[in-house]
Amino acid sequence: MNKLKRFILSKILKKHYIRTGKCKGCGECCTHIYVKHFKHVLQDEKEFEKLQCLFSFYSGLKIIGKDELGLIFECTHLDPETKRCKIHFRRPGICRRYPQEELFAMGGTLSDKCGYKMEPIVTFKEVLNKIEKKQNKKIVR
Repeated sequence: MNKLKRFILSKILKKHYIRTGKCKGCGECCTHIYVKHFKHVLQDEKEFEKLQCLFSFYSGLKIIGKDELGLIFECTHLDPETKRCKIHFRRPGICRRYPQEELFAMGGTLSDKCGYKMEPIVTFKEVLNKIEKKQNKKIVR
């Protein structure tokens, strides 16, 4: 990745990961969904019902469970037989941007079948080198 792009992503946009790869059409991402609304994961069915009235995106979701993180949803637009999106060309922005860094901030992971990967913008080796350089400067002083 070129230096300018890395600088913009990490320093200006404050991102830590970049999405690579492509969708393999497994449908896994549409079957176990947490929805973050503003700064929290949806926890309450009544809140979800209100959001369904306000935003059309939520009308395509159904609650399939709940755990310690929040409500778990499944997309109603996923064809259960083909594992393809029935509204692919008019799918919401959240689907177009999947996966996003926030998924990992919430403790989520990608399915093993997923063709996407989330790669660190700054590698572990680069971070380690930067720390070692700082420590070496302190020792020299």
